[in-house]
Amino acid sequence: MLYESTRGGLKSKLSAEAIKMGIAPDGGLFVPSTPVKLNPEEIYNLVQMSYQERAVFILKHFLDDYSIDEITQCVNSAYTKEKFGTDEIAPVIKLNDNVHVLELWHGPTCAFKDMALQILPHFMVKAVEKTGETDETVILVATSGDTGKAALEGFKDVKGTRVIVFFPNDGVSDVQKMQMVTQEGNNTYSIGVYGNFDDAQNGVKAIFTDDEMNDRMGKGGYKFSSANSINWGRLVPQIVYYFSAYADLLKRNEIEAGEKVNFVVPTGNFGNILAAYYAMEMGLPVNKLVCASNENNVLTDFINTGVYDKRREFKKTSSPSMDILISSNLERLLYEITEHSSWLINEWMKLLKDDGIYTVDSDTKKKISKYFWGGFSSEADTLKTIECIYNEYNYVVDTHTAVGIDVYDKYVISTGDMTKTVIVSTASPFKFNDSVVKAIFGEESIAGKDEFELLRILSEKCGLAIPVGLKDLDKREIKHKNVCPKEDMKKEVEKILEI
Repeated sequence: MLYESTRGGLKSKLSAEAIKMGIAPDGGLFVPSTPVKLNPEEIYNLVQMSYQERAVFILKHFLDDYSIDEITQCVNSAYTKEKFGTDEIAPVIKLNDNVHVLELWHGPTCAFKDMALQILPHFMVKAVEKTGETDETVILVATSGDTGKAALEGFKDVKGTRVIVFFPNDGVSDVQKMQMVTQEGNNTYSIGVYGNFDDAQNGVKAIFTDDEMNDRMGKGGYKFSSANSINWGRLVPQIVYYFSAYADLLKRNEIEAGEKVNFVVPTGNFGNILAAYYAMEMGLPVNKLVCASNENNVLTDFINTGVYDKRREFKKTSSPSMDILISSNLERLLYEITEHSSWLINEWMKLLKDDGIYTVDSDTKKKISKYFWGGFSSEADTLKTIECIYNEYNYVVDTHTAVGIDVYDKYVISTGDMTKTVIVSTASPFKFNDSVVKAIFGEESIAGKDEFELLRILSEKCGLAIPVGLKDLDKREIKHKNVCPKEDMKKEVEKILEI
């Protein structure tokens, strides 16, 4: 399998090279040059496999320059019961006869990013070995909250790497911030940015494509790579859990072989739902992909109108990991849907950069509407959904998952579609306990209490154990204290690397 850039400037790269580079030099994202197709029998055979076996089967089609033994080693090192607390790794929970929840937050940082960022370091180390790379790999990350901690944890003390994370200083929850600033490891750096996630993401992209900076990096014995979902090695493991969820439903006789299901995905950067699209293109029986946004509903508007317009008020919400106005992975979808037209991608991405808006042609809009349905949840609706799900099912969901459930309800009301549906749950409710406790037990229950007290309250009142990764977080030593203006991100990297 060869990979090419969505901007057309680079073609015919093996997966190890694409993973090691992270982003193409022309600013494009790597995508497979040819599609992967599975037949119904291959999909049905996943039923009797463990999560690890399912992962090896899916990944080998995309990473065929890795040996089966190498992929198996990566998978078995990443997806362990010790790290995820469950043999299932990504369990599917039944809410009612029509709706199931795919829990992706059982990993060490309590968010779905662990599903990819526990395995990416293993891919990266083997990629460096396979390509004969001698430079130290510098993992550069922008995060809206969850990717940062998952990357820091995944690459902690990994030989031959450093990981530098930028996060919006006032745009993440207290729990998320403490996870990052208390991070251990002799190769980890966590830096707050005065600005929002898009500022951090734009700063990281600018550093990646700075020729003069990259030249100095090379002379200093360093090479950049990414752990954001712009890296194909981040996105490809996410394809696995859609197949795994389907196989689990088959195993429990909730669906019949070949029966189509819907997936509802709360998403800001579009990577998680894009993985579902790739699964569908591979042959997974999918009826509709429901893209769920919060009040930063740029994706909802795009799916419904074909106009991508980031020129709007940026809103800080109770689902901060989705507080994003520039959805990087949408570029990959557009490249696939336009049958790999790098000319169109370059035109649209230039318009987005220069004018903040672009409009796709009617044919592209029609194709997007065929596969996707977009909706968003207001802050009030999000909190009401958390309360309703707890009262009806005695099940506790975080704010992002609640966005997904609320948008699913709106989808059913709008379309009447009663296809069996999987809601993708992206974070533990403990990561956003302020909003969760307030939603279930009322405003007075959070008065005068910090997020760390609320961890204990949520645990006691709902009978849930505080995840290991969050327990006593407020008592840990703060190791990373740097905060910088968005204009100084490059300087921070230069200081760390002494170049």
